[in-house]
Amino acid sequence: MNVIAGRLEAVREQMRAAGYQALVVPRADEYLGEYIPAHNERLRWLSGFTGSAGFVIVTLERAAIFVDGRYTVQVRREVSAELFDYLRLGDDPHADWLAGQLPRGAVVACDARMHGLRWYRDTASALTAAGLQLEPTKNNLVDACWRDRPAPRVAPALLLAEQYTGESSAAKRQRIGAAVAARGADAALVFAPDSVSWLLNIRGTDIPKLPVVQGMALLETDGRLTLLVDPGRIPEGFAAHVGEGVTVLPETEAAAVLAGYRGRRVLADPDTANAWSQLALEQGGATLQPGADPVLLPKAGKNAVEILGARNAHIRDAVAEIRFLAWLDAEVDAGRLHTENELADRLLAFRAGGDLFRDVSFDSISAAGGNAAMCHYNHLNVATPARLTMDSVYLIDSGGQYLDGTTDITRTVAIGDPGADIRRMFTLVLKGHIALDMARFPAGTTGSQLDILARQFLWQAGYDYEHGTGHGVGVFLSVHEGPQRIAKAPNTIALQPGMIVSNEPGYYRAGEFGIRCENLVVVRESVRDGGDLPMLEFDAITLVPFDLRLVEASLMTAAELAWLNDYHQRVAATIGPLLAEGGDREWLQRATRPLVA
Repeated sequence: MNVIAGRLEAVREQMRAAGYQALVVPRADEYLGEYIPAHNERLRWLSGFTGSAGFVIVTLERAAIFVDGRYTVQVRREVSAELFDYLRLGDDPHADWLAGQLPRGAVVACDARMHGLRWYRDTASALTAAGLQLEPTKNNLVDACWRDRPAPRVAPALLLAEQYTGESSAAKRQRIGAAVAARGADAALVFAPDSVSWLLNIRGTDIPKLPVVQGMALLETDGRLTLLVDPGRIPEGFAAHVGEGVTVLPETEAAAVLAGYRGRRVLADPDTANAWSQLALEQGGATLQPGADPVLLPKAGKNAVEILGARNAHIRDAVAEIRFLAWLDAEVDAGRLHTENELADRLLAFRAGGDLFRDVSFDSISAAGGNAAMCHYNHLNVATPARLTMDSVYLIDSGGQYLDGTTDITRTVAIGDPGADIRRMFTLVLKGHIALDMARFPAGTTGSQLDILARQFLWQAGYDYEHGTGHGVGVFLSVHEGPQRIAKAPNTIALQPGMIVSNEPGYYRAGEFGIRCENLVVVRESVRDGGDLPMLEFDAITLVPFDLRLVEASLMTAAELAWLNDYHQRVAATIGPLLAEGGDREWLQRATRPLVA
């Protein structure tokens, strides 16, 4: 706590010198991505919080940390209650908290590079109504205090071959440029690194586990593109790879480039592009046309080559996961109860031996017992990772980055006999997973319209979970990809063929256990006959058995048992021949045995 208190005081000294009464520090960097490199982990440095979402507000007297429902347990473990108030995103408006802390006329500072334009303008309006003023800083105040800040990683990008992308960069740029023109704009700010990387068919190592190149681009309607990026990230052969019409400039020239759009209409996403870049366009004389990133939907709807690659990646990933689960059962049977980090390392070793493997797709959530109640728990951020205990459950949420696909899977594993209560809760979660997987829905349906299918059995029993049910997933790209999602929160983006989404209902009891059942599925046109409407459905591409020791068959319907048995038969038929004869294959045969009521 003394270290954090010292850091807060150092930031306050910067605030006093600049005449600021408050400072907003989000868990973000200038590219607004969920995953950020170590040198941009400003929120963690300032507060100790290691979660993937949230922000801190520092005043000269007090500080507050705002997090969502996924982190209500974790934030209290990691962040000092003596130094910070705990508040909840969405339920506790930050402008209201500031109005209760500051006198009228006070100045609230932020780094406009770390916020979207919508947040910036909405916050400025709310603060003005409260008699406060939002002001962008010239330099980041946290950076001025962070003496041992790591250096950014700068390495040449990977040129991803068309055998994995299914479409050239030139074709993508022309297609998206035409769409920009159809929306009445002269150009588009393509800001999110995964959008830029997808558009240029490149991948990077700037951020561990997320293979993007950090840079932003301006796309013309004819497909020409200006890429603003550190020159050290441009590899040999880049020009030939992307084709004609791509100009590369250093990021230091961004302000001048943005000022060059005077008199032109520029499409820019107020949520995914930072406020600084859009304000610079506006101040330079451009007219902002607010709208969704034009790359998002084309990127989300995978082509046939990308879908095939994703399926193949999931088959190789399933081999690694099943080998790990078989090994884990043998270790438990032998009385060897490993720690969370040992288990995660072992699973990584199985994955790393697979073809085309590049990295994990996120830090594995390797959670024993009560740690699994924190749905985004990270064993790497605790001093002493927990050890498995008998008669409990172990939750392992993990994934891999392969040249041809990105995987994300969660399995909850019985360690001994967890008891009837956990079996009941697991079965309720699994029933929701099955209901969503079996959904057949008309074109135009959004994920928020389907979310209840996964929660219905928990709701009927008086339970729920705080996270979304499904997120989009890229192909050798971001494991959390928009714009589609499956969640209670309203979403206007219809699910479309080629989208890959997760199906991951769960249940968490603080301090005791956590349960999640997660597969990735691809949206496809329905192969079932009947009706007079074009219908869609999900097809699971994750092929790993669920732990039958946790299933209470008496709570399942005949249709649910049939789904589970059919899924397990598919797993056995697809993955079984890829396993060595003997232990692993025999384990899979037992794990996929038919279940009857």
